[in-house]
Amino acid sequence: MVRALPPGPPLPALLQAGLIWLDPIRFVHACHRRYGDRFTIRIPGIGTLVFLTDPNDIRSVARGDPAIFHAGEAAIPLGEVLGAQSLIMLDDEKHRRSRGMMLPAFHGDSVRRQVAEMVDITVDEVARWPVGEQFALYPRMQAITLEVILRTVIGVHDEGRLAALRAAFPPMLEIGSPLELIPPPQVLRRFGMWRRRAQRNAAAQALLTDEITRCRQDPQLAHRTDALAMLVRSVDGTGAPMADDELVDQLVTLLLAGHDTTATALSWAFERLTRHPALLDRTAQAAADSDDAWLDAVCKETLRVRPVVFEFGRKLTAPVQLAGYRIPAGTILAPSINLVQHSSRHYPDPEEFRPQRFLDQRADPAVWLPFGGGVRRCLGATFAQTEMRTVLREVLRRVELSPTTAPDEPVKPRHVTMVPRQGAMVTVRRHIPAADRVT
Repeated sequence: MVRALPPGPPLPALLQAGLIWLDPIRFVHACHRRYGDRFTIRIPGIGTLVFLTDPNDIRSVARGDPAIFHAGEAAIPLGEVLGAQSLIMLDDEKHRRSRGMMLPAFHGDSVRRQVAEMVDITVDEVARWPVGEQFALYPRMQAITLEVILRTVIGVHDEGRLAALRAAFPPMLEIGSPLELIPPPQVLRRFGMWRRRAQRNAAAQALLTDEITRCRQDPQLAHRTDALAMLVRSVDGTGAPMADDELVDQLVTLLLAGHDTTATALSWAFERLTRHPALLDRTAQAAADSDDAWLDAVCKETLRVRPVVFEFGRKLTAPVQLAGYRIPAGTILAPSINLVQHSSRHYPDPEEFRPQRFLDQRADPAVWLPFGGGVRRCLGATFAQTEMRTVLREVLRRVELSPTTAPDEPVKPRHVTMVPRQGAMVTVRRHIPAADRVT
């Protein structure tokens, strides 16, 4: 007899939701050990999730018919933050249209034009770092990546407008409770956490709408290279541009997907390097020599051993056959990034930090999937990897970090990301004078 769903924990769904929110990595690892490569978890307000760890299953999901494997429907809880017209929330023709219009802004050539700005932002931030005292790197990385988004994606350089945007966006992107991600009855939106979220959203959206208006009216619009200008100039197959409200949702999406996620990945990179002195020295030399192959390998290994998000999802619009199961429509298939990338079947000594794994070889997209996969692979993957390499290089060119014998920082869930629990504590031994740098 063909079964509908793989086995899973018999715990009440509400308890499963709590375990996923509070300690998702420990919970899914425990389920994997007990139930194998496929297991089912139930979460109120989200639905039934089947976690997958077998590469063949993951390929089936990533390459499956987008009309059946809906990524937008699987991401419904994020709609409270991103907005209904966000690229992440769309499926089918609406998704194809929006992605096609946004893709040129994140093409390799477009991203490379932003590197000089990324360098300047990093240099300004690093110059303010204290010497000889321990500090949390995560907030510093957040400052860098937010500034990169504001200047290279939204195209803002006026200091007054930058200050307003810096103040408005972090609160908007903060998720204090999983209840904030569950759409409430309309009557509750006027109270409590939902009212506060609506106020934060309205303040940030008003600033973004103003930036869109300024962009449309800019006499230099045709010469601007920021992503917003490219989106304003873009038209779909019928010749229609994006409306302002859609542009707002896409900018919020780029902020969430490209700001905190990259800051988290960079924080983990330095947390890992400072616990491996030989690798720290080699990476500092690679930064001095502009050895991008090694720097890219460090970034890829960081994203493998400390993935920023632990799974991605596809909600089925029709039943599918998968590994002997007939999984019903409405189920969310969830390839587990964390479980796959920590499997000894795919990575020898998977808990070890070894950038050498990614030298001179292409990562298998079924077992290295920090950006998801298939036609829904993260639109900003090239941007994120370029930013990681650039910031890593410029930091290590300008400061000497002290290695540490401190224990590894535990992973802490922070809404949809996995951050260092102590904030990636580091100590700058010295600032490197310009005359001492190899360029």
